[in-house]
Amino acid sequence: MKNLIVFDLDGTLAESKSSLDEEMATLLGRLLSVVKVAVISGGAWPQFEKQLLARLVDDERLTKLFLLPVCGTQFYRHDRAWNRVYSEEFTPDEKERITAALDKAFDASGFRAARCWGKVIEDRGGQITLSALGQDAPLNEKQKWDPNFGKREKIMALLKPLLPGVSIKTGGSTSIDITRAGIDKAYGIEKLRDILGIGIAEMLFAGDALFPGGNDSPVKRTGITTIQVRDVDETKRVIEAVVACLDQDGAA
Repeated sequence: MKNLIVFDLDGTLAESKSSLDEEMATLLGRLLSVVKVAVISGGAWPQFEKQLLARLVDDERLTKLFLLPVCGTQFYRHDRAWNRVYSEEFTPDEKERITAALDKAFDASGFRAARCWGKVIEDRGGQITLSALGQDAPLNEKQKWDPNFGKREKIMALLKPLLPGVSIKTGGSTSIDITRAGIDKAYGIEKLRDILGIGIAEMLFAGDALFPGGNDSPVKRTGITTIQVRDVDETKRVIEAVVACLDQDGAA
């Protein structure tokens, strides 16, 4: 019996930096009627508000939704309003050092684009993120920038000697995420277990990047049951199947 369904956000519930479509919003509402749901992403809280919450009906079902921005370094739950349970952030000195290193490595790589859309380096509190084309870059531009990860691998190789003792990993289609060592989506899954008191064996995780090196793959260390989805449409079919199974079992 699964009592908590956990999703990645970008590429799983919605296209990169885009809002849920109408069908997905409806399906998530149906899912919340029968089981608890969590969403974990490297994105910051404003991204969750824009992509996810703006499209969901604000009713009692939201008490069964748990949100973990920045790979679980923040945790939000709903009780008449969205409340932040905790936030684990870099110090100002750490942020300054990481930002300077990102700028240096990006310039040295030769991959800094002539045009960008929005912030290239974003402070997310417990994570500093380099978005090579900017936070607001069009999806088609992001998809063709580094499809084989080669550009980001070179940037990360330049970063590692500059930032010992931190975690450096790829994020979405153009991003590199810097967190404290040990902070990844497995960390977020363990936070869900500890705060909600739900065993990992009672959870199911669905994401589009569970392949080796993908930013969802760390969850496998926890032993959670996983489903690799190709895209948003496949996630919809997974939700339909979960709802059908739980309705049949009479579970809630």
